[in-house]
Amino acid sequence: MKTLKRGLFSILLVIGMLMILVGCSSENKTGSKPNDSNSNGKDGGDEITLEFQQWWGVELPDGVLQEIVDGFTAETGIKIKLLSNPYADTKTQIAAGAASGTMADVVGLDGSWVYDFAKQGSIANLTALMEADGYDDSQLSDQIRVDGNTYMIPVANFAYPMYVNLDILEEAGIEEIPKTWSEFSEVTSKISTSTGKAGWAIPLSTESPSGIQNNFMSWLWASGGSMLNDGKPALTNNEDLTATVEFVKDLFDAEVVAPGAYAMKESDMVEEFTNGRIAFMTDSLAHLSLIKKGAPDLNFDFVPIPVKDGYSGESGMDVANWGIGIAENSKHKAEAMKFIEYLMSPEVNAEIAVHANAFPGNTKADPDYSSADELFLKAYKLYQDSYAVNEFTGLPISEELMRTFDEQLQLYLDGDTSSANDMLEETQQIWEQAFN
Repeated sequence: MKTLKRGLFSILLVIGMLMILVGCSSENKTGSKPNDSNSNGKDGGDEITLEFQQWWGVELPDGVLQEIVDGFTAETGIKIKLLSNPYADTKTQIAAGAASGTMADVVGLDGSWVYDFAKQGSIANLTALMEADGYDDSQLSDQIRVDGNTYMIPVANFAYPMYVNLDILEEAGIEEIPKTWSEFSEVTSKISTSTGKAGWAIPLSTESPSGIQNNFMSWLWASGGSMLNDGKPALTNNEDLTATVEFVKDLFDAEVVAPGAYAMKESDMVEEFTNGRIAFMTDSLAHLSLIKKGAPDLNFDFVPIPVKDGYSGESGMDVANWGIGIAENSKHKAEAMKFIEYLMSPEVNAEIAVHANAFPGNTKADPDYSSADELFLKAYKLYQDSYAVNEFTGLPISEELMRTFDEQLQLYLDGDTSSANDMLEETQQIWEQAFN
């Protein structure tokens, strides 16, 4: 019995010593524990890796975004894992992450998403993070706020000119670029009947309804119109908007619009244009490099969006951003803020603007456009001759407003709603509920 007791005691002693050794090995050489972190990108002895989910890497020249984030890693020791997908896919993935609390640390944002995500509590208050870091936000060209706090910073700003395939116009025997709605209707009708190609395209997928702001409302804004009055919906008794709805329906009735519009997303429209199947589309300058890479021999140009007959005032040009934010669920918000500050530094921000065919988000950035594409410089001139506008940015449930407008527009296009006035009255009621 004594022998058995001595054996058990020996076994317990060995186990105890092993536990002590395991405990010692869990500390690093400096004595810090796994949960300790420091400012050089280490977290518990492991390198911090921030996930950055965006669509920018798809639209920038190959390898550019990776080079930019590698520069941040070299400077800080913090690694960046890029999650790059097309715009529509990125929106879906970010929304899913917001709902499940698994959003990437840093996320690319569209201004129309911000209100929803901020109210859900899924993106972090950048005002607080900038203040904690002592960051001078006066250098930012804009900040997207909700309830007085910043939740998105525009990194790059993009104009939305009208693209035109010059070879299709030549094939149809068209020598003059249309400047008015009536001229556009005549030209696109001639294109469709003589070439069998689509005169114009509009993506109206309700899954990704940005076509309402970028492709539909761009007609309204180009002719000086507005969908708001003092920041509130003003869809009814709005002659300019009513005329725009009727004009777009006339294009559908004339069968000059690319087929499959109701299921089409922006990326689908760009692919159709790149493949030479569409004469006109309104799209972001961000896709200039993408289109040239996909179709280096495509003969296209930028032109102003045609205006309502009789309009002679200044035209508004739709603008959008590559915005950036931080997930509320991120465990590394301070490091994520450092990454945003790096992207917004004058030198890096200027580099992003040049490669993206965009305008910088830092007012002190000085992009060198001397070797920029001639088409970009032409679009820049069109932008300077217009006023920048996007009335959806920062509105409550902005994307849902687009979606409901899209749904009601489709009912009117299909003849299920008798008039443009009825369609806009129904949409106005839905929008008012959202604002209230």
